[in-house]
Amino acid sequence: MDETARIGLPLVQAAQAQKHVTVNEAFARLDALWPLVIAGRDLAEPPEGVAEGTVYAVPEGAGGDWAGQAGRLALALGGGWAFVPPARGWTAWLAGEGRAAIHDGSDWRAGALTLSESGAGLAAGLVAGEHALAPGGTAMTGVVIPAGAMVIGVTARVVEALTGTLSGWRIGTPGAEDRFGTGLGLAAGSWGRGMLGAPMTYYSDAPLVLTAEGGSFDAGRVRLAVHYLETLLPDA
Repeated sequence: MDETARIGLPLVQAAQAQKHVTVNEAFARLDALWPLVIAGRDLAEPPEGVAEGTVYAVPEGAGGDWAGQAGRLALALGGGWAFVPPARGWTAWLAGEGRAAIHDGSDWRAGALTLSESGAGLAAGLVAGEHALAPGGTAMTGVVIPAGAMVIGVTARVVEALTGTLSGWRIGTPGAEDRFGTGLGLAAGSWGRGMLGAPMTYYSDAPLVLTAEGGSFDAGRVRLAVHYLETLLPDA
């Protein structure tokens, strides 16, 4: 046996010379894998100049030094890559997506909070982005509530002061422009936290809409986030 069964840590062999090399490699792998943070999972080619210990999930069709390693974790170690197959039940933080994930034995279930043997579960979701205001009374943003999401609430932060003739503003969706907040502040740092009294499920995509109160927008920038739950279907 040359390595451990679960995460492939190299083992020191009987009468092995340079034992420290094997031990140090095991430490390096363990340091990269716990706590597990995945920097990305959609790169078609290995990135260059990554920090030691950075981890990526290798997608299908990846090339270069990742060719043939789809589904494995690529660990940047010693100027090259080491590959470890994740197992069902492993958890990770998806740094580029801002949420945790559970591995189901074949792929990462982003946001999963629970996961049955058949693949059914409950997941927490987050859609976030910024919107730059242009002159007008209403702004349709690119932050979209996905179909099938049970929305808990929406949060917002003014990152560049809102200017114009408005006295305040509101957040909502088409047809319900005040659902997630009204009378919100204009100064940089102002915020809104629109918690729904009862979670609401959206059955089609719905963009967030910002509406000026008492006037119109001229400029400014707002950071937005939708917080929701969704159910995961059992495997086919």
